[in-house]
Amino acid sequence: MRIRATVAAVSGALALSALAVPAAQADGPAPTRADVATIRQAAQAASAKAGSRVGGPYALNVSFSDFKIARTIKVGTTNRVSTSVTYTLTHGADVDIKAADFITDPIIYRGSFTAPDAWLLGDKPAKCTAVTATTATCKGTVDIYPGPGVHDLVNTDAGAWKAAAEATAFNGQDPSAEEFDITEVGYRSQSGLGGTTVQRYSKLTVNASPEPVKKGKPITVTGKLSRANWEDNTYRGYTGQPVKLQFRKKGSDTYSTVRTVTTNSTGELRTTVTAAGDGYFRYSFAGTTTTPAVNATGDFVDVR
Repeated sequence: MRIRATVAAVSGALALSALAVPAAQADGPAPTRADVATIRQAAQAASAKAGSRVGGPYALNVSFSDFKIARTIKVGTTNRVSTSVTYTLTHGADVDIKAADFITDPIIYRGSFTAPDAWLLGDKPAKCTAVTATTATCKGTVDIYPGPGVHDLVNTDAGAWKAAAEATAFNGQDPSAEEFDITEVGYRSQSGLGGTTVQRYSKLTVNASPEPVKKGKPITVTGKLSRANWEDNTYRGYTGQPVKLQFRKKGSDTYSTVRTVTTNSTGELRTTVTAAGDGYFRYSFAGTTTTPAVNATGDFVDVR
């Protein structure tokens, strides 16, 4: 779930208002993601004033470590992608992580954490399990929706993302109440916890013809390398990319590289080889920072 840069800076609370944080035994209304966004913004604004927290939430006595997330996240054009995240939360004895209004989240972001180009978090807060009196293992998700009407990602978002985590202790305070006292709310965020690479899902096809073919005659091997376009929710050709043409003899489990072919302006591949024996042809793409590696399913050629 994405907060765009303009939203995060100006109206992050409104962007998340529909997503309520479930409360186990809260006496008052459950805090919402909008409430967390309000506290986050107040903490950043207060910290910007001579490095203090005057007029904002107090610095919650927590820290984060051992942040673990998939090295790569591959995102297509329509389906939600949910990636598990775990981390260790260390807290003071005065922090009640079991409270219904204690909320923590893993986050990935691009740019700086205080003024991100974009960031992503989960549909629901992380769940924490106490390990000792002052440490807990937390598990959450980062949820990405690439489909129409949501557009969590734009094409320039492909590449490296940084990791962070945050925690908010509302301590019974209700941000919607008239008597709300933000100085009674604790908040802490921590960036630089590692990162991941978000990639545009790739597809690769192959077709070898004619079939069957006489030994010594030419075989034309065509194909196409395409990848997700997050802005129009289609797959577009990946141009100017080196792709290996590989061959596996019938009865063998190993592919050998025949030559390297470069995709044209529409991502298409085409080359000609000489028929030597029965076997499978495939194209193999090694991948880039923005696009994952992919192999086409081998196409069998009967040589007579």
